[in-house]
Amino acid sequence: MSHSPMIHCHDLSHFYAGKAALNKVNFELAAGEPIGLVGPNGAGKTTLLSILCGFVRPTSGTVRLFGQAPGTSALNGKVSALPQDAKLDPSFNIGDQLTFYARLQGLNTRQAQHESMRVLDAVALKDSIKEKPDTLSHGMAKRVAIAQALIGNPELILLDEPTAGLDPVNTRNIRSIITELSPATTFIISSHDLSELGRLCQQILLLDNGNMSSMQLNASEQNSPTRFITLQMESCPTTEVIAQLKQVAGVLLVSNPQKNEFIVEYNPAIEPKIDIKILTCLMDNNWHYRQFSQGKTLEEKLFFEG
Repeated sequence: MSHSPMIHCHDLSHFYAGKAALNKVNFELAAGEPIGLVGPNGAGKTTLLSILCGFVRPTSGTVRLFGQAPGTSALNGKVSALPQDAKLDPSFNIGDQLTFYARLQGLNTRQAQHESMRVLDAVALKDSIKEKPDTLSHGMAKRVAIAQALIGNPELILLDEPTAGLDPVNTRNIRSIITELSPATTFIISSHDLSELGRLCQQILLLDNGNMSSMQLNASEQNSPTRFITLQMESCPTTEVIAQLKQVAGVLLVSNPQKNEFIVEYNPAIEPKIDIKILTCLMDNNWHYRQFSQGKTLEEKLFFEG
């Protein structure tokens, strides 16, 4: 039995003062694991999220979420969003504000109070329910904003730069929240933090100059007879490292896209334990690595392949 897509966009375009923010964008997304949305500044990411939320009407084209037009009452409680610069009212404590938002979704006062406690517990801030926004750190305020997006257990949550400006601990906390709730809740995450998206997402949407492309991160390598390993090295002699790695059985090509980074292309049919062979090569030459990872980085896949 076929299932209709969670999101369907056909020839979606939007213009600001005659300039295309989105240019005949077409894509379909199914519910499930988190989906990354990337692109340079001004590529149209926030415009796309605003259209999906129903905040902005497209210039042309069609958009459907769960078969409905964005912003319609049929989507109440099914779709929520965290805008990049979302702020809470400094005059009221966060518990009262979240309760108010829950009331707007049709819950009675008692249900709304319970829901505000539930979502704060989900982001590990239950003890801060009486705090006012101005007393919170940036990381705590971001988690409260995410808690607001969780009210009512929506099926789709749109997050615009959820980890922007956060320290590593709070970034990890938000990653854990998203991982815990997926795939029962589908997240679309717009971010410039490619390392975080690489950890969270298998599907990436790339917007550039208003045009959309989609990538399954593991598909290209799974369908190829060759594989890749990315090495982030301590300071090392580049030419010698390349020469030695090329001598390892099974290695087909070694590239050096930037200082102290090496991408090794290999054939696993020739040497299935290539990782051990490469590590042995590094150890024999007393070269130290910072990171050893299977595959290419998300940055390399999106912007530098081909």
